[in-house]
Amino acid sequence: MARKRTKNQIIRGIQATLERHRRFDFRYIPLLGDWKMPDKRFRYRRRGPDRILTGFWRTVLFLFTRPFLFLVYGGVRVEGKKNLKALKKQGAISVCNHFNYIDTLLVRTAVGHFRSFHTMAPWNNKTGFAGHIIRHGGMWPFSKDREATRALNTEMERQLKKGSIVNFYAEQVMWTNYQKPRPMKDGAFHYAMKFSVPVLPVFCTFRRNKKGHMKRIRIHIMPAIYADEGLPRAERMQDMKRRAEAAWKECYETSYGIPLVYES
Repeated sequence: MARKRTKNQIIRGIQATLERHRRFDFRYIPLLGDWKMPDKRFRYRRRGPDRILTGFWRTVLFLFTRPFLFLVYGGVRVEGKKNLKALKKQGAISVCNHFNYIDTLLVRTAVGHFRSFHTMAPWNNKTGFAGHIIRHGGMWPFSKDREATRALNTEMERQLKKGSIVNFYAEQVMWTNYQKPRPMKDGAFHYAMKFSVPVLPVFCTFRRNKKGHMKRIRIHIMPAIYADEGLPRAERMQDMKRRAEAAWKECYETSYGIPLVYES
């Protein structure tokens, strides 16, 4: 009688199949909960009483994150803090691998709870209490609505000029507990060019226990990538993306001690 596969084994099998077909942007996780597409009434910039609520929830997340990560994962370690300090007060677009429901907490831990903002897909704009916390925690959903998109762009530019870091999950979709870097989409680099800010590559590595659960999480902050002004403008964005992907690849191979090889 065949032994029943665990949930972790099933997920890793799905990921291996998608690897073989190079479908790195395929979302295999079903959408959960109700959500709402942001429209012209969505407030990306918090004003008045909303600012108080935002400050409250950001503080709660700041106080909650470290004990939570220690309890669940045995803590985390941030490496490459000097690369964040090198930015000084300059704003930047960060790109982090998307491998867990809580990886936003990891990015906050690395680049700053109060300095960072986080873009997300429209379907993460949940209704109810969860959505309330997400929005006041500094997460910005994209939208198909033009006015909402215009408001997002305005607030993103304002925060970048203030020295904030805006995080993108450049792989686009989450693959749970997936250790390898995946190809990046253009979005993060489009905004970096649009607002004339560098890209800060961030890559998380971890070990798995026998049940497939994450342990020993390391958050690696790599040197910021600036646009090469010597290239034609049309080529700069792709050059930035290529260098960011190369930084992720080098971090993966150095951290795990193995070459990056995909299923074939």
